[in-house]
Amino acid sequence: MRAVVFTLGCKVNEAESASIMAALEALGWETDDKLSYADAYILNTCAVTREAEKKSRQLIARVKKFNKDAKIFVCGCASEKDRKSFLDRGATFVSGAKRKQEIIDAVCAHYGYKSVELPFPKQTKTRAFIKIQDGCNNFCSYCIIPYLRGREVSRPVEDILNEINSTESCEIVLNGINISSYDGGLETLICALKGVDKRIRLGSLECSAITDKLLTALKQLKDFAPQFHLSLQSGSTAVLKAMNRHYTRDEYLQRCAKIYEYFPDAAITTDIIAGFATETDKDFEESLSIIEEAGFARIHAFAYSPREGTVAYKLKDVPPDVKSERLHALLQAASACSEKYISRFLGTEREIIAEEVEDGYTTGYTDNYIRVYIKGNLTAGQKFRVKLINHFKDGALAVNER
Repeated sequence: MRAVVFTLGCKVNEAESASIMAALEALGWETDDKLSYADAYILNTCAVTREAEKKSRQLIARVKKFNKDAKIFVCGCASEKDRKSFLDRGATFVSGAKRKQEIIDAVCAHYGYKSVELPFPKQTKTRAFIKIQDGCNNFCSYCIIPYLRGREVSRPVEDILNEINSTESCEIVLNGINISSYDGGLETLICALKGVDKRIRLGSLECSAITDKLLTALKQLKDFAPQFHLSLQSGSTAVLKAMNRHYTRDEYLQRCAKIYEYFPDAAITTDIIAGFATETDKDFEESLSIIEEAGFARIHAFAYSPREGTVAYKLKDVPPDVKSERLHALLQAASACSEKYISRFLGTEREIIAEEVEDGYTTGYTDNYIRVYIKGNLTAGQKFRVKLINHFKDGALAVNER
């Protein structure tokens, strides 16, 4: 039997899909994470935006083009929000965001297998995504995810360490829906990882997580990747308040300065929303100006998408043409800041972990999250010392210094 486990959305979804793949392989199934012919499809969906929901629903028709008789099992945030829409499109079984075990139980019941417990994720990439918690208690006014994922729950440190020790990946990424709220403090978990002989990277962080305790703990790791994805969403204090984000513009910039104090080469990456419901022209200008002040290495910019069921859904929306103009301006600024950050490191040496070969170049990421391209075929999963020599595609061209 062959199954495709296809994922939309966040790294948490990726980690959970990898667990589903591992469970199916334990049953003797062949699995893949790319859309292709299969006997069964497990679709792990996303609802972070209306567009993500739309793409999630469209997956049913897409997989039927590969095998119209295939059985389709659906899970994730979009199906948690609207189970019926997937059943109406022909799904065999629909679960939600919080009950991934039900997918394995349903597949086993349908095909006559004895069910198995979800194991640690199958590591399908050079990086191992380690889920350390689930859920979110923040309830930002624009976000539907807390209503779908539920309240925060953290995994025990021992369980996380066991998973880390079980993977052969050279790099691990600690992720979750809100890892900043890890029970007992994120720095407590980091201190427990001091003996781990792998590159350790953090998933998305909230402003409040950046403390001297956390940064000191990160400095003590054997191989920490100094990339901080520090969620911003807006550079305007007024908009941040309307979003129910619990920090001001100045507080955010203070946290950025603290990161650079401990890690001068750090890449601070972020998300910025264009055209939130209350955003004025002045508010948007503050989002543009904070890009230079914070010294971002990379920005994920996207237009605000009203989500039914959230507090902000009731607010008057910004006209679509204004959103589009603001998003275009943000994308231009994002490109410029990324180019500027990369320019700082041209002519310097950094360590990368080789990942894959693309058009004759081996690709990989530096510790501070610059994507590099090296001519030729380097062994995936191994570390190499490289020299960055020029801008290239979405990163830098480099030569192997080993």
